[in-house]
Amino acid sequence: MTPPRLIAFGESLLRLATPTAEPIETTDTLDVHVGGAEGNVAVAAQRLGLDATWVSKLPATPVGEKVTTAYRTHDVDPAVVWDESDDARLGTYYLEAGAAPRGSQVIYDRAGSSITTATFEELPTAPFTEADAVHVSGITPALSATLVETTSEILSTAKDSGATTVFDVNYRSNLWDPESARETLTDLLPDVDVLFVAHRDAETVLDYDGDAETVAADLHADYDLDLVVVTTGEAGALAFDGERSAHQPVFETETVDAIGTGDAFVGGFLAAWLTDESIPVALEQAAATAALKRTIGGDAATIRPEMVESILDGDVEEISR
Repeated sequence: MTPPRLIAFGESLLRLATPTAEPIETTDTLDVHVGGAEGNVAVAAQRLGLDATWVSKLPATPVGEKVTTAYRTHDVDPAVVWDESDDARLGTYYLEAGAAPRGSQVIYDRAGSSITTATFEELPTAPFTEADAVHVSGITPALSATLVETTSEILSTAKDSGATTVFDVNYRSNLWDPESARETLTDLLPDVDVLFVAHRDAETVLDYDGDAETVAADLHADYDLDLVVVTTGEAGALAFDGERSAHQPVFETETVDAIGTGDAFVGGFLAAWLTDESIPVALEQAAATAALKRTIGGDAATIRPEMVESILDGDVEEISR
């Protein structure tokens, strides 16, 4: 049977990380990874059985080619507009991993990256009109006014074409303030079918009060959503479809690299839910995928289905022999 087709649109960046938590100001070495919220979702979903395509705009340089090569490594199909302008560039971010009491530090250098100029007209339209589901996040419209319009057109086109539209609020305070985010995102939500939102973002950005179940029910009613998934950090996640709610606790894990955990959660959920698994089953797979990501370096969840099954079965060993 042909797997459901998932399209993810968004920015990818080069992650430049210091090894073994060395400070940026003294390191002579940086580890390079490709990362980006929507691409991370596509990777997790593809590795768990969906047919995933990542759509974006990249500089027509070897740096841009590195990004597409990284996604092809995970069998994700990159559908890219190549930016051949003189000022074409890929965003980067620097990661200095820390441990208590010194937290990790992220420094972004992404202003003016090629994707910030991406219009709907220049993107390949077939992915959005032929997909089973289309995923974007709140990071993308935060990057430029152009991308606000592009994101809106992607969601409305996909919805009109019969695709399930999926949106992760994914609020980033270093990109915009809560009021600006609220104004933009509330205009986008009428074209969203499935909403992922952290409980703290529902309160701070979308201005919804109450516990996770109350927030999910209120969002579901206000925007006529098919499904709302509210993540609550160490308390797990809750999903509400208008009739029933389901709760999933987190799986305990030793954290090697937390970046990309939320994206892995979304990818794991969609890989189950889009193949007609129940909401509780999808939540359980999402939590297991997120737990696995925390044990893996880099942004993407380089996992296999049997790894998820091992967590769900409780069959986890320190060494696999």
